[in-house]
Amino acid sequence: MTEPARAPEVRTTAGSVRGRMADGMAVFRGIPFAQPPVGPLHLAPPAPALPWEGVREAVAFGPTPPQSLGLGFGNGPEDAGDSDEWLTVNVWSPDPAATARLPVMVWIYGGAYLVGSAEGPTYDGAALARRGAVVVTFNHRVGAEGYGHFEGAVPNRALLDQVAALEWVRDNIAGFGGDPHRVTVFGESAGAGAIAALLAMPRAAGLFCRAVAQSVPGSVFSPALAADVGASVAAELGLPATLDALAPVAPKALRDAADAVLGGITGRSARWGLIAHAHLPFSPVADGEVLPGSPWEVLRDGRSRDVELMVGHNRDEAQLFTVMSGRSGRITREEADTTLSRFAPGAGGAAAYRAAHPDADPTTLQNLVMSDWLFRMPSLHLAEAHAAGGGTAYLYELAWPAPAFGGALGACHGLDVPLVFGNLLGGIATLALGEEPPAEAWAVSDAMGRAWTAFAAHGDPGWAPCRTGERLTRVFAAEPYTVPYPQEASRRIWAEHDFSAMELCAETDSVATP
Repeated sequence: MTEPARAPEVRTTAGSVRGRMADGMAVFRGIPFAQPPVGPLHLAPPAPALPWEGVREAVAFGPTPPQSLGLGFGNGPEDAGDSDEWLTVNVWSPDPAATARLPVMVWIYGGAYLVGSAEGPTYDGAALARRGAVVVTFNHRVGAEGYGHFEGAVPNRALLDQVAALEWVRDNIAGFGGDPHRVTVFGESAGAGAIAALLAMPRAAGLFCRAVAQSVPGSVFSPALAADVGASVAAELGLPATLDALAPVAPKALRDAADAVLGGITGRSARWGLIAHAHLPFSPVADGEVLPGSPWEVLRDGRSRDVELMVGHNRDEAQLFTVMSGRSGRITREEADTTLSRFAPGAGGAAAYRAAHPDADPTTLQNLVMSDWLFRMPSLHLAEAHAAGGGTAYLYELAWPAPAFGGALGACHGLDVPLVFGNLLGGIATLALGEEPPAEAWAVSDAMGRAWTAFAAHGDPGWAPCRTGERLTRVFAAEPYTVPYPQEASRRIWAEHDFSAMELCAETDSVATP
């Protein structure tokens, strides 16, 4: 009779934890890396976790941070419990006792900077860990808790949560079989935007040697814009936008105030411009201290040139939002014209899109410019900025289309996440791939998983790095191939655009607060 696997135990800097064995994998969940950011620590930087006596059971995910309920499709889960221990890490390790330490892959989730949690089938790290890596996921603050800009409060608290999680990895991951000198951060959407910020942050220097940024958003706020959003959130509570006034507010009440702002955000377009039209009230803030400036500008100056970067996007990013809103094929010419006039770069951008795509219908034109503004061009420009600053950058594009909705999703936003993790059942994977994913989905997933783990292991994903004038790109299709950057028409249209910090649109009086 086979003896049951002994529950793995690891000593961390705060105390011992006991995980579980699952299919030959040691799994630890819900390990605190910082104290609950409530009470005296509300709207404060993360503070180190308090030590505990004995052995702590690490078998359940920690509670999710307060989540926006106003996002529509993609709303975050609402915790039923009362625990405020949001800041926790989870670890999957093939061999905690490994003497030859394994590369470490640390995931940062997306969610429009409004929602996100490490829990759920999509982010289960077992399949990636089986490829020979220690996989770490963690929770961090989002929305007003993480990115709200208030007088007296340290900015970019979500980014500081991420730094604290990476410091936990540095100090503890060897006990789980990982190599603290071979840490790769990888993330998608808002998680990729956070990675772009981490690359530019002095406080993150030395905490990772490689980074994978999947579908990087281009929104970074100036302090003035962020403060105006923060003042609007505080005004919903009848309070001034200061730490002293807002720290006593219950986190979910602060979330509800931010959701009220989100609900009326299009009415603020005269002041907030594109972020109002795109429903993006929060983003990293180029405050000059935590985040010195726009990551594209900072990387171009050589910051993090020693970090190897892989960055890319999906071919049809915006089709997810068009299909899920029921607008696919129903965009009018007038709507497309309005979107082009708002989001295409420069005075001639809208005309350039029409000239480059003369036969495109309104839905296609709108999807193209929104895919470019939201994710495709920020991703390309991040790779180019890193290469210009002396760093090594690899480009990729996911072009394999999801089969669901009769193929209408295409290679849409978020499709890369289950493919990279190798989790094709449940969550967004089922939405895009169906209950029984086709063989091609498994093949694309295998190719992406191999590339991501090879990059984490030794810095070479299997194709040549991006160089000015060449821009070789790995295209993940049913059969992967490498070509010059495939979205050349968009690249040319956006070639002179600068992804600098976004400013207030009008020099008017700030939002009135009591």
